[in-house]
Amino acid sequence: MNIKRSIVLRVRIVFILIALATAAIPMRIATIQFEQGDKWRAKAETINFQYREVPATRGNIYAGDGSLLATSLPFYRVAMDPTMAKAERYNAGIDSLARLLSGYYKDKSASAYKRLITDARRDNKRYIVLNRKQVGYQDMQKMSQWPIFRDGRLGGGVLFEKVEKRYRPFSSLASRTVGFLNENDYGAGIEYSFNEYLQGQDGKALFQRLAGGVWKPVFDAEDVKPEDGYDILTTLDVNIQDVAEKALLRQLMDRDAAFGSVIVMEVKTGEIKAITNLQKNKGSNTYGENYNFAIGDQGNTEPGSTFKLLSMLALLEENKVSLEEKIETGNGSHRFYNQTMRDAKNGGFGTITVREAFEKSSNVAISKLVDAHFGSSPSKFMAYIEKVGLDQPFGFQLAGEGKPFFKKPGAKDWYGTSLPWISIGYESKVNPIHTLALYNAVANDGVMVKPYIVRAIAKGNTIEKQFGTEYIRKRIASEKTIKNLQDLLVGVVENGTAKNIANANYKIAGKTGTAQKISNGKYTQKYYTSFAGYFPADRPKYSMIVVIDSPTGFAAYGGDVSAPVFKEIADRIYALDIELNPSNQEGILRAEASLSTLPQVKAGRAEELYQILDQLGIKSSPVQSEEWVKTVAQNDQVQWKVNDTDQATVPDVSGLPLRDALFILENKGINVNYSGKGLVRSQSILPGTNLVPNTTIKLVLG
Repeated sequence: MNIKRSIVLRVRIVFILIALATAAIPMRIATIQFEQGDKWRAKAETINFQYREVPATRGNIYAGDGSLLATSLPFYRVAMDPTMAKAERYNAGIDSLARLLSGYYKDKSASAYKRLITDARRDNKRYIVLNRKQVGYQDMQKMSQWPIFRDGRLGGGVLFEKVEKRYRPFSSLASRTVGFLNENDYGAGIEYSFNEYLQGQDGKALFQRLAGGVWKPVFDAEDVKPEDGYDILTTLDVNIQDVAEKALLRQLMDRDAAFGSVIVMEVKTGEIKAITNLQKNKGSNTYGENYNFAIGDQGNTEPGSTFKLLSMLALLEENKVSLEEKIETGNGSHRFYNQTMRDAKNGGFGTITVREAFEKSSNVAISKLVDAHFGSSPSKFMAYIEKVGLDQPFGFQLAGEGKPFFKKPGAKDWYGTSLPWISIGYESKVNPIHTLALYNAVANDGVMVKPYIVRAIAKGNTIEKQFGTEYIRKRIASEKTIKNLQDLLVGVVENGTAKNIANANYKIAGKTGTAQKISNGKYTQKYYTSFAGYFPADRPKYSMIVVIDSPTGFAAYGGDVSAPVFKEIADRIYALDIELNPSNQEGILRAEASLSTLPQVKAGRAEELYQILDQLGIKSSPVQSEEWVKTVAQNDQVQWKVNDTDQATVPDVSGLPLRDALFILENKGINVNYSGKGLVRSQSILPGTNLVPNTTIKLVLG
């Protein structure tokens, strides 16, 4: 009896618990539904729907003449929501769409594409990528007219997801200067230093999370369009840059050197016209632009004899010497305390003038002069380094500028031998851009300008920020001293260590530099060679520095290695620059006078050209539906001629700016090589030729 009562009790308890649990379920449902409904609905929406960033189009980087150095070209990934199309439209178009996809991508059969889309539609998949291969703008436009796709995102479910790729029309030209920026926001050059302006302002759009963690864009009225980045207008000259890179590369390869740098600057303004850095790639005999030695910390090194210009400036400013007074160099060696200073010439120069000491780059003569006149007050000599502005970074526009290093009298590392060695470019460190600024100041009659490489930040015709000439020092020395220094620099080329680069057509002024490299605390037989100067010497327009590190072979000195590169670049610039060749201007002016009064508009997008001509008040025929046109000037009016780029043939890009020509050709899968600058003058494959995959076309600009 007790057992029976116990069992009944247990059953009743279990029943009561089940009843309570059963009653709690609807209560909990009611609580979630009514009391906490808003909370959980919001959470579900947060999980499945999100506003996500839509990247802005990155700004362009231009050379000084408007040539495009870097741009972002649009490409598209083709995806689809196969559930969006209505059954009637889907059934009518799926076979044709599958054939078109198969014919375009050539990776699957039409039946495979049909099966992919149909299976996804049957399984109610809201997002599929049709092919990972990205398509160009022109192909995207064509695809948007295909069956089902032509009904758009809402009617046909097609999704053209924009993916921008950074493109450099001039390939590796000025690659380190133009720079890069990776996904971790690490980079170098202009791309990194001016990323704040180039990157623009990202927008936002509503995305839906689908199976597999895929996010599909969903149209929403609260979408915020991205704001495109600003363009960067540089001072670089693509022709000078090209000449500098080729000349430097030839010498580096010929001398099997470690690395080299060239900077070309406009004397009056401080505008950088070319800057190149080439370093030997590990394990090969090739060179690449992997680091900016011209301005960076790794370029900070003992300058060698180019620093003797500063020593002469200090001596002349203090009226310690005259150029014609004599100095005894003996057999080419001189003892300073426990160290021996030596000249490069075996047997020395004997008794020479101060002028000859500088022209022949006598270490003994310069160090003896500086030690004799500043040895008792070395701080006075070191003050001239600060006076000319070489002791601090310039605040150059590119990130990573190296900081000069100079010992200070009285410091622990200052010895009795420090001043003599500093006077000839040792026991101190500067990078090439600092040395160039000093030589540029001498060329500029004593005015030291700050080097700069970015002229403006702009969007369209609107200038956001403009940069111009800034002065580091209004005058680094007296007029008399500057004239003497100019005279000495001309003498180096005419009579001294750089006689091999003297030119009959114009004068070069400059100074050679050769510094022994230190390894494990000892000086070796490897050299850091350089030549800094300006041209034409009688009316300076350009200054330049060439440095080549660790050249091999016989006579590995600045005059033998770096100076010839300087001359090659200077010769090309002199030949190309109209201002330096006044005799050429008359013919050019006559040619310009014979041109039509109409602007030289040749080809481009119809809408853009129409707007330009309208702003200028020039009559033109109405814009039709055609996107690309060529122009014909008739009397005082411009007529449009349709330039059909949609055919399966090689398009006609003559008369187009390089950017438009690249846009059309690259989107047709045509590889492009080009030379010159300006508008497309000729193309190697005639327009209308049948299009062959992976074709390469050569464009000549002019």
